[in-house]
Amino acid sequence: SGSRDSKLNKQTGLIGLTRVLKMRRDDMKMQSIKIGNSVIDPNSPPFIIAEMSGNHNHSLERAMAIVEAAAKAGAQALKLQTYTAETMTLDIDEGEFFIDDPNNLWKGTSLYKLYQQAYTPWEWHQSIFNRCRELGIIGFSTPFDSTAVDYLESLNVPCYKIAAFENTDLPLLKKVAATGKPVFVSTGMATVAELDETVRTLRENGCPAIILLKCTSTYPASPQNCNLRTLPHLRELFDCEVGISDHTLGLGTALASVALGATVIEKHFTLSRVEGGVDAAFSMEPEEMAILVKESERAWQSLGEISYGASDDEKTSLKHRRSLYITQDLAAGAILSPENVRAIRPGLGLPPKYYETVLGKRVNRNVKRGTPLSWEMIG
Repeated sequence: SGSRDSKLNKQTGLIGLTRVLKMRRDDMKMQSIKIGNSVIDPNSPPFIIAEMSGNHNHSLERAMAIVEAAAKAGAQALKLQTYTAETMTLDIDEGEFFIDDPNNLWKGTSLYKLYQQAYTPWEWHQSIFNRCRELGIIGFSTPFDSTAVDYLESLNVPCYKIAAFENTDLPLLKKVAATGKPVFVSTGMATVAELDETVRTLRENGCPAIILLKCTSTYPASPQNCNLRTLPHLRELFDCEVGISDHTLGLGTALASVALGATVIEKHFTLSRVEGGVDAAFSMEPEEMAILVKESERAWQSLGEISYGASDDEKTSLKHRRSLYITQDLAAGAILSPENVRAIRPGLGLPPKYYETVLGKRVNRNVKRGTPLSWEMIG
């Protein structure tokens, strides 16, 4: 009984919060989000973000090659992560600072050493963003502390991303919101109440546009844990654009998200998984990214609108439906029967639904085999 009561209380609380959030949206109207030359809204193809992370393997040459490959594949944006090991954690090799989970992709190392391996040198950012601009794509980053925000502001980035593990860091959210730029937020692990606090903090501190990215914070993530049906609920609850930060392997999850309203897709990106890198195991290669760009746009195009009946393009195909035809030469007065009337293609005769109605009726003229049956020749 106590367990049932607890479950009921949680459900009631969620319903109440949902109502409150909907009331807050009364004076809000979702608008298109413009970043650079790209528009993010349901009327535009999905905005594709290639996440470099640490897949540069500490080679600026490789980092530049990743930028070029992302642009060639058709991604609209290339994202970095801006931190150092010191801004992320402490240099301790034991206890909670050491990764010993056997199911963790990065087991056997400390957090500090992982971030030393994965970070992107700050002095590279300007060159990478310049190359992005030259290639016509948007370069931006995920800051992990206030110093990273200050540095990225000095580079005049057009937008920001908040990582899933930082989506409850309210001081960081306030700092990013105060820049007055659009913010992507990964929702990984966050409860509805936490997301409410996240969204309110961003809006109350100057953020003009929020895009919530449904995220499963496992690496790689399994499709079974992605729960994409959350996407339309997120959009309704927080009155903002939604998308997916996808850590699954392959294309299926990302493409499915488009059908549920995702206007943004973020995928980790590398030149080659076999060449390694901290995130290479769940990153896309250039050929796969090009397919994602093309197929996500096709998925978006296929959504269309609620529609029944023949579309304009289908109207010429109506003639290939089945209809009633005379299948034997008949003299005037002949009785229509299964031996001389059939429902066949094309569709120029009476619809098949009249088949039983016309059986037993007489034709009033001579009729050649292959003539479409019409009411004028009966009776």
